[in-house]
Amino acid sequence: MEEPGSDGAEPWAEGLHNTNNNASPGGWPAGRGGHPLAPFGVTGAEPNYLGRVVLEIVESERTYARDLRSIVEGYLGKIIDAEEPVLRPEQVSALFGNIEDIYELSSTLLQNLESCASDPVAVAVCFVTRSQEFAIYTQYCNNYPSSVAALAECMRSKPQARFLRECQERLRHALPLGAYLLKPVQRILKYHLLLQEIAKHFEHKSGDDYEVVLEAIDTMTCVAWYINDMKRKHEHAIRQQEIQSLLLGWKGPDLTSYGELVLEGTFRAQRARHERAVFLFDKTLLITKRRGDHYVYKSHIPCSSLMLIESTRDSLCFSLAHYKHGKQQHSLQAKSVEEKRVWTHHIKRLILENHHAIVPQKAKEAILEMDLFYPPRLPRCSPERLKKSWSCQPLGDTAAEPRQGRRQS
Repeated sequence: MEEPGSDGAEPWAEGLHNTNNNASPGGWPAGRGGHPLAPFGVTGAEPNYLGRVVLEIVESERTYARDLRSIVEGYLGKIIDAEEPVLRPEQVSALFGNIEDIYELSSTLLQNLESCASDPVAVAVCFVTRSQEFAIYTQYCNNYPSSVAALAECMRSKPQARFLRECQERLRHALPLGAYLLKPVQRILKYHLLLQEIAKHFEHKSGDDYEVVLEAIDTMTCVAWYINDMKRKHEHAIRQQEIQSLLLGWKGPDLTSYGELVLEGTFRAQRARHERAVFLFDKTLLITKRRGDHYVYKSHIPCSSLMLIESTRDSLCFSLAHYKHGKQQHSLQAKSVEEKRVWTHHIKRLILENHHAIVPQKAKEAILEMDLFYPPRLPRCSPERLKKSWSCQPLGDTAAEPRQGRRQS
């Protein structure tokens, strides 16, 4: 059984970087009859490199489904069937999340993949047609920090820790439950990498078959980006609640009324002895001073009234002011040119988005491109498709235009 990685790396740090460096050292044989994959299911037929990639997708999904089954039956099932309650209901919910739904999806996907007769195009179709169903991974990934915390709590209880170790021994797992609960997070971020290997070694880089493969890559890359984006928003929402609880002297509304937390940072302030902790929300900019673990309110400026003044003498300095009260400027000094660039870019973006007048899209792009700062962009798929399919919020200015000539849902 394939064991999860144990290098201790933060799963979310994997992002979308391709670590699957098993590229073919040379060319691979051309398929017969113009088909990109020669049949290798029959006895004596050796799979070419593309065939081995397809085989790896199916085999790794089989191992993954088996691991999920061991969690559902070998841990969760044993907890439910125990005569005496081993874990509290809230512990079970936090620990396993919607792992049963993930297992059901993986089992069905595996059946589809096994029926593809090693055809890479059919494999790609499996992911395109099931794109909406992968949304359940968002719930699992958002719950994952709670799962880690619940497992740590269980391991501090001798009876619960002993029970989980006994389950591990019965399953003959070399690694404990925590390593297996991480697998869905790792798997959902790997599908698009496996599909990229199909495209890389596809014989004909044009035609309907190749377009299907590209659509599968776009679909699963969108899924990975969306899950990372939801994870970021989830973390920012928690941080926003924390800031609210630590804020002193604030008499305004709940901070959630100002939209998502976009950036936070600490800056030197002109004519002030202490640094300023600055929080940029979708609709306002909040300036505070640290006092121990708390933040003391100093000022705030709505993004619709925010004015940005960049210093021509100091590459690290910029000033913020209310456009009706321009003399009340807050002159801040960043720690690096890159930090200043990031902050000024997002401030400009929010000024434009909150401006009372309608600013043409081309004008917005021209203003933002002057920063020479380009935030990470989504793959070439339509965020409207995700919005419609998953009932999610638009992914905003990080979305790129669909590929020219491609079908759009």
